[in-house]
Amino acid sequence: MEKNLNNAISTSHAPKLKELSATAICGNDITSSCLYVSALAIIYAGQYAWISLLMVGGVLYLFRKIYGEVVGALPLNGGAYNALLNTTSKQTASMAACLTLLSYMATAVISANEAMHYVHHLWEGLPIIYATVGLLAVFMGLTILGIGESSIVAVFIFITHISTLTLLVLVGGFYLFSHGFSILEMNYSMPLPGSIWEALFFGFAAAMLGISGFESSANFVEEQEPGVFPKTLRNMWLAVTIFNPLTAFLVLAIIPMGEVPGQQNALLAYLGEIAGGNWLSILISVDAALVLSGAVLTSYVGVTGLVHRMTLDRCLPQFLLITNKRGSAYLIMISFFLLCVSILLITAGDLGALAGVYTISFLSVMVLFGFGNILLKMRRNRLPRPVRAKGLALFVAISAVLAALFGNAILNPEYLLVFLKYFVPTVSLVLIMLYRIRILRLFTYLIKQIEDPLERILPFTSYALKRLITEIKSQEFVFFTRGDNIANINQVMRYIEENEHTNRIKIVNVLGDGEEPLHKLMDEVDVLDRAYPDIDVDFVTIRGHFGPELIQELSRKWNIPKNFMFIGSPGDRFVYGLQELGGVRLVI
Repeated sequence: MEKNLNNAISTSHAPKLKELSATAICGNDITSSCLYVSALAIIYAGQYAWISLLMVGGVLYLFRKIYGEVVGALPLNGGAYNALLNTTSKQTASMAACLTLLSYMATAVISANEAMHYVHHLWEGLPIIYATVGLLAVFMGLTILGIGESSIVAVFIFITHISTLTLLVLVGGFYLFSHGFSILEMNYSMPLPGSIWEALFFGFAAAMLGISGFESSANFVEEQEPGVFPKTLRNMWLAVTIFNPLTAFLVLAIIPMGEVPGQQNALLAYLGEIAGGNWLSILISVDAALVLSGAVLTSYVGVTGLVHRMTLDRCLPQFLLITNKRGSAYLIMISFFLLCVSILLITAGDLGALAGVYTISFLSVMVLFGFGNILLKMRRNRLPRPVRAKGLALFVAISAVLAALFGNAILNPEYLLVFLKYFVPTVSLVLIMLYRIRILRLFTYLIKQIEDPLERILPFTSYALKRLITEIKSQEFVFFTRGDNIANINQVMRYIEENEHTNRIKIVNVLGDGEEPLHKLMDEVDVLDRAYPDIDVDFVTIRGHFGPELIQELSRKWNIPKNFMFIGSPGDRFVYGLQELGGVRLVI
């Protein structure tokens, strides 16, 4: 059943997203930051908040190249998980995936709840908790219908939000030039609690939360048309770099700084009321509810792409791959919905604690993506990629995010404990899947010690557990070789033994016209077969052209999912992109 599900998923052909649709899905999340990040930056950086926000834009500019290089070289869903999976071990990649999942979960719950708070400003009788659950359910339904249908809603929300922000900036600019700069001068005369450098540092650390969503595009890159991904990064960077500093500057120019903390939850609506009147305040509140709802959609789309990839790699239970008639893995969406609702009910709507999960998980994902780029340069340097991030830019970007993590830890030390409360259970589930063979062997041993006297009351026997282990390890893997030496193939064998549950592997040598089998390679594979007694090594010689058609044919013929097939890093002369090979993984 596992194999059939994997093949069914990997061969689906859904319509690809164009630039506007892809930008809208991830852009709603990152541009919704305008609604809260200005207040955060002003509280910590005072009159220099707009500079802190410009610094964030500078860091994001560096990450454009970092994400562009990693995803350009490995254009598969999964973001940081995919980057680390193809450059290091599955265990390390799974840690990044858990952080990403927590980030999405926190984003969905916080955004949905905040959206309903904005609606509550317009309709005081709204039951916020039930409305939040309803909003999460609506977007679950949209994603179950399919990414194409949900993208239409995302585009509408995104265009509305950008238009509203543009209107706010224009009205605020007109008000400023009509009423003068007296408030701006007064705010700049206010003393800072510390030095200007402290203000900029803590303002920057707080404002880094305003770029959550930048990682989302990498989690559904396979659903985007070729060439769209780098455009989504550019568009998100432009929106954040223009609107976030600009709105913070307008707040400082129009609102006395002492009033900002009291208006933190709806600062831009308050700005709109002063600059344009009640109509603009209402418009911003409606827009806020919409775009925060769009951030919920971003979480669903991003988590679906990530969990789908993790499940294909057997990091999560295989029943999550079951699809409906539209080809949507609906159990992933339903599971995510139930997790979000459970957290909402457990916290009784008091979601301040989730901010700790949100902060640490999101910034940690950014750091891991940077380290993924370093590993890509070191271990997969031959892999073609459209852009390359420079070493200095990579160092500055990673250092900046680590500084933001440190700054947030100083500002909110209790966040770390809250983060661990959610992170440990999430990691535990994945680790159980990754080490399930060892766990099952332990249970088999324990059951065997007690099953004779307790045979009638035990729910299963040691024999049943042994059969389950054999079934899990029966999944076969493939490594395509052009004649690698024994050291390289041994490296492949070690990776598979340490990271995958299998006792069978095919070493496949694809020969072109006029090429003869390498007898030395056959002898070396035979040596490795004896060196790894727990793995049955089958050497296969095939004549043909190595490419997507051959991979698809062998995947269907052998009933082996393409993400269980490995290749060495291709060079610049390789005519196919990695995404064209259907999800094969790099191992050397």
